[in-house]
Amino acid sequence: MLLKKIDFCFEKGLPFSIYRKPSEDHVKGIFQSNDQLHTTIDFRERGFVFAPFVLDSNAVLITADEVNTVSFEAESQPTSDKLVPSDLGKDIHLNLVKKGIDKIGKGVLKKVVLSRKVDVKHSRKATDIFRSLLESYPNAFCYLFFHPAVGIWCGATPETLLAIKGKQLKTMSLAATLPFEEGVRPNWGSKEIEEQEMVSSYIEERLSKNLKRLDIGTAKAIKAGGLWHLKSEIKGVLSEDSSVEEIISTLHPTPAICGIPMDAAKDFILANENYSRSFYTGFLGELNLNEGKEAHLFVNLRCMELTEGNASIFVGGGITSASNPENEWTETQNKSKTMLKVL
Repeated sequence: MLLKKIDFCFEKGLPFSIYRKPSEDHVKGIFQSNDQLHTTIDFRERGFVFAPFVLDSNAVLITADEVNTVSFEAESQPTSDKLVPSDLGKDIHLNLVKKGIDKIGKGVLKKVVLSRKVDVKHSRKATDIFRSLLESYPNAFCYLFFHPAVGIWCGATPETLLAIKGKQLKTMSLAATLPFEEGVRPNWGSKEIEEQEMVSSYIEERLSKNLKRLDIGTAKAIKAGGLWHLKSEIKGVLSEDSSVEEIISTLHPTPAICGIPMDAAKDFILANENYSRSFYTGFLGELNLNEGKEAHLFVNLRCMELTEGNASIFVGGGITSASNPENEWTETQNKSKTMLKVL
């Protein structure tokens, strides 16, 4: 029934988002009854929010005129080790990484996340792609988003931006990437460990003024698709005068998708990446669907924008003083397989 509802929305140009949270066994759909473009004012609205990397204006909001939930049990999917992404754009990305390393060497930046866009032809229906995401990535936030004024986006992101319920806050520090090999534990080098510690320390510094208490867990290796990452769970209690809007502005964009310091890294990205990230490395998720101050938002990673016959896949990596351009290129190639395998 949910898929029929989606087909109807596509046909009539009605906004919706369907999604499954990590490790859950049901899919939720939020549907808007008209094609109006709504935006957030102060994140006290109710619905599904879809925000760009550069949040210089309000985020897109799908109002929760109808909310449907259906059960979904994923079946295991075979993984393909034979995917070989194209080397198109390699020299451009290597030069971009070298620029970033040079800027870090001059002391302007400690870390900067640099990305690129990969365009791929495809012939799959958006709903079929979404189903493949659900089957392939049970531990990710999998979604399919549509608004006639925005377009079609989908993805399977491993990163939580924040979860707020009442005064309780949960977020994470996620950094470092290694390819997954069956039966082999990741061997983290100094570059990956330093990058993850840098992200944790920066989030702690940014959040300290908004929280009564902040606890950062030990970094652990987590598997996301065909990749390993380092993750620390972060929990805290909001101060009395903290709002969801304030926490979002404090955390976004995180060091995991922008850099340190944030403003200098963001300026470097906008001046040098030579394409618009749009909603890639923005954030998305639930706003106030239940009573009280509540939000569950995810960083828009491992995602793609779908147009007629084409998918734009977005991939990036964190650059530090220890980065090697060839290794950074390989990391983006490995990340691109997350979306390529479902096409």
